[in-house]
Amino acid sequence: MSETENNTKRKIDKYSVVDLFCGIGGLTHGFLLEQFNVAAGIDIDEECKFAYETNNKVPFVKKDVNQLDSKFLENNFYKNKKKILVGCAPCQPFSILNTKNNGKANPENSERWKLLYSFANLIQIIRPHIISMENVPLLNKFKKGEVFNDFLNVLKKEGYYISYRIVDAQYYGVPQRRKRLVLFASLYGEIEMIPELKSEDVKSVRDAIGDLPKLKQGELDKEDPLHRSRCLSELSLRRIKATPEGGGWRNWPTELVADCHKREGGKAFGSAYGRMSWGNVSPTITTYCIGYSNGRFGHPEQDRAISLREAAILQSFPKEYNFIDPDRIFSTGRIATQIGNAVPVLLGRAIASSIARHIEKFEDD
Repeated sequence: MSETENNTKRKIDKYSVVDLFCGIGGLTHGFLLEQFNVAAGIDIDEECKFAYETNNKVPFVKKDVNQLDSKFLENNFYKNKKKILVGCAPCQPFSILNTKNNGKANPENSERWKLLYSFANLIQIIRPHIISMENVPLLNKFKKGEVFNDFLNVLKKEGYYISYRIVDAQYYGVPQRRKRLVLFASLYGEIEMIPELKSEDVKSVRDAIGDLPKLKQGELDKEDPLHRSRCLSELSLRRIKATPEGGGWRNWPTELVADCHKREGGKAFGSAYGRMSWGNVSPTITTYCIGYSNGRFGHPEQDRAISLREAAILQSFPKEYNFIDPDRIFSTGRIATQIGNAVPVLLGRAIASSIARHIEKFEDD
């Protein structure tokens, strides 16, 4: 390690990170790769505990952020270190479906968008030195921007320097087209996101998963239980065989096209039943990423949807990341949800690297 790297590490060591809404640890793992001291991950979903702790060696704390006591949160940071609070509030309330109709809230999601207010309240009380939040781009349009603006106003009132922008994860090493709003706040000065990769350096689907063992639909790789694909119905199998690489249902003969896609309104859903392209990034990996009918989640050449392991790798999790708790019944749907909800590891690392540069600039030796 060079003297400059040692100097940066010494400065980073003065800080302690807590990851709110940590899930299975995508953001935490990115911070660990940048050598930050992550003290704890906090999430309401206890099913994330195994993957989070096993892969990150950081304590997982099961707590509802809406009910999180500020003193309890304070005690989860390492003592005698400055505080960095990061997190990604569940994004469903701020999705396209929930920002239609002039941004009116879906009643069943009202408690979830209140999580951002809980996040803000905790910030007011414990006053972390540095804050970062990752969320969907439509967060700043939800309820006509009211929720996001309220969050910004809290930060301004507390004297933080604020910066935020929409980034695409593919330009930070993630082999996936995934646009996210990344916000930074610091008591020292404005934080800038590290520079993006050049287009020629973006990783493709082939770069990411091209070397994995081949699978048939419904098959399991004996060496990796996460590398498994769902069974397809006879009709779905005929459909994917009729789909070229990068194509979709528009490439099928008429007898295979679903009635809903023949109607005028259904023609807008061009990604349904689609295959990925080897030479391009993947589409956004969602909680439904292993379902062939749910988007462009068909393997580029094998007649199946992508496997759980392929989905995880396209989220830039390391190939050895362990998701399977031996003490629980295996559920492909549950793990797909965990993977789809995660912050991509390399986007998390880019966020951490941006904060490290900021600390290098403002922290005294």
